[in-house]
Amino acid sequence: MRMAAIIEYDGSIYSGWQLQAHATTIQECVERALSRVADQPINVIVAGRTDARVHALGQVIHFDADAIRNSYSWVRGANSHLPREIALLWAAEVDPSFHARFSATGRRYQYVVLNRAIRPAVLAGRVTHEYRPLDVERMQRAAQYLVGTHDFTSFRSIECEAKSPVRELRSLEVERDAEFVKIHVHANAFLHHMVRNIAGVLLAIGAGEREPRWARDVLEARDRRSGGVTAPPDGLYLAAVEYPCAFNIPRLSNASGLW
Repeated sequence: MRMAAIIEYDGSIYSGWQLQAHATTIQECVERALSRVADQPINVIVAGRTDARVHALGQVIHFDADAIRNSYSWVRGANSHLPREIALLWAAEVDPSFHARFSATGRRYQYVVLNRAIRPAVLAGRVTHEYRPLDVERMQRAAQYLVGTHDFTSFRSIECEAKSPVRELRSLEVERDAEFVKIHVHANAFLHHMVRNIAGVLLAIGAGEREPRWARDVLEARDRRSGGVTAPPDGLYLAAVEYPCAFNIPRLSNASGLW
């Protein structure tokens, strides 16, 4: 049977999603736990490979297994073998045509900034800290230059392997919630480091280093060297992955109630 699952994780102490020979990753932990439940080796396919120290509230995977287990057994069994930073939130059998990555029609990320003079203690590793006051109105004005279908070469890492830099950025919203500034990003798909590079530009604008129109100038340059610094990974969350309704994948973004 083909199974789909939704996973939440705190990536602070992990070297990203993808398996690595000499580092502990999310994929390694998830496959080990599912293999214990299935009593056979399980290999998973993920919707989006997150980098080191990046988190997820609604990461989606699929895997094939000969073992017959119901949804309750997959969820409870896997969680009993997962470390405390990783939790399986949901699992169910899906149509064999479902593919966690290629069936996705959209993805949502959140970037969370603690905007105060003093660095975080309890939230260290889970938010990005910016001590300078951020002007959210300026950030929101800048964000609107990026919405739409564009060549996002200026916002992709030099290691990005995507064949095309063109992406449809469906929405980009910036809001303040007390000491937190949250950047909500929705697109059909993302390039490597795209959200963190967008956040880096918006943070520079919010801090007064640049004018809002700089976001447009960076976009039109189609040159990563024009885009300023890449924002830290700590505040980045994969919030949700979207699929056609026919696959019955639930929307569990914000399942943790954190943001």
